[in-house]
Amino acid sequence: MQCRIDGGVVDSVDLLPVGRRVAYWRGRRKLSQQVLADRLGKSKSWVDKVERGVRSLDKVSTLQDIAAVLRIEPGVLLGRHVEPSRVTERAERVERIRAALTTYEIALARPNTRRPVLTAERLARETAHVWTAFQHARYPQVIDLVPELVADAQRTHAHDPRAGRVPLVEAYRVTASLLVKLGAFDVAWLAVDRAMTAATGNRVLVAATAVQLGQVLRASGRAQVAKSVMLTAAYRIAPPVIECGPPAELSLCGTLLVQAALAAACAGDDRTAAELVDEAAEMAAQVGDGHDHHRTGFGATAVELARIIVAVELGDAETAVAWHKKVTVRDGWRWLPAEHRAAYLIDVARAYLQADDPVKAGRVLLEAHRTAPAEIHHRPAGRDILAQVARDPDAPATITQLVDMLGTG
Repeated sequence: MQCRIDGGVVDSVDLLPVGRRVAYWRGRRKLSQQVLADRLGKSKSWVDKVERGVRSLDKVSTLQDIAAVLRIEPGVLLGRHVEPSRVTERAERVERIRAALTTYEIALARPNTRRPVLTAERLARETAHVWTAFQHARYPQVIDLVPELVADAQRTHAHDPRAGRVPLVEAYRVTASLLVKLGAFDVAWLAVDRAMTAATGNRVLVAATAVQLGQVLRASGRAQVAKSVMLTAAYRIAPPVIECGPPAELSLCGTLLVQAALAAACAGDDRTAAELVDEAAEMAAQVGDGHDHHRTGFGATAVELARIIVAVELGDAETAVAWHKKVTVRDGWRWLPAEHRAAYLIDVARAYLQADDPVKAGRVLLEAHRTAPAEIHHRPAGRDILAQVARDPDAPATITQLVDMLGTG
């Protein structure tokens, strides 16, 4: 059977078993079985058995991990119709970001002279603009801006290391956050590693970068490592007395504790997760809602949202749904960035699916779409939940219409 892509149209890949699709896309990405196995944390034998159909892929999380490494939508592996042109376009955009991160012109003393070196002040404004676009979930715009932002940040830092350090770290941080959204975890790891290297020696910058490090570790399936690293980072930035701590540092410490709690929940450690959320809540009480220190959005409402996501991760859908109905009526809910709210709603849709209520899951997804359409359009996790809801015969008709529009069904 021939499988080819001409003009963005896949001829017969959809007819292949899932294991053969893995092999096909692995070949397209020019990865060996060993490289794919290493990136998944599996053995070469495991990959070989999957591709030959000896081992089945029955876990959604495993399919998502494979799809992330292969830079395709999970639906492609499941044989759902996904617009190939959109998949290819997204992969190409991620590759442009990868290229920007793997350019060593500065280190090799071969800087690109086509663009002037920005001042640190100008670069800081450009970085803030990209962060704002990200928090409004304007992911296509951010994808287009990030490669030049990274290149500019590296040139500015080379020209003025002292003044250019903070905007360089922030450029890497927003890049890592974007790549996690897009499911490009390997490239996100590169961005966050660059950020951590640039931040080394500055406890505040290290703590800020650790937030993205925690996201990358959890998304890559390294929950235990994520918990350990987040706790170390949190307690390094923690003030001796919470009541006297600066709000910015409390926000970083509290956010890192939330990240650790989510990692503990992923590992099934419900007691530790609850204790860490409670600890973060004490700090949030000092910070209050409506702030965004170091782009964390940390506050009392954000911590309660995290408590709900922890419940979802632990499979306690009843608790998650009950708390959800209470927290979203707070003023603090409206003050959170659109990206934060929409991402949270996707997790709540998971809770409703766990509770076998596809109707409410669909309604929550539609709310997420109204809040930040790109969380569904461009985030693989959002599209996957949408496809799961759409398969239920009781799902709202508007969900089916959204699926048809996105080609996710």
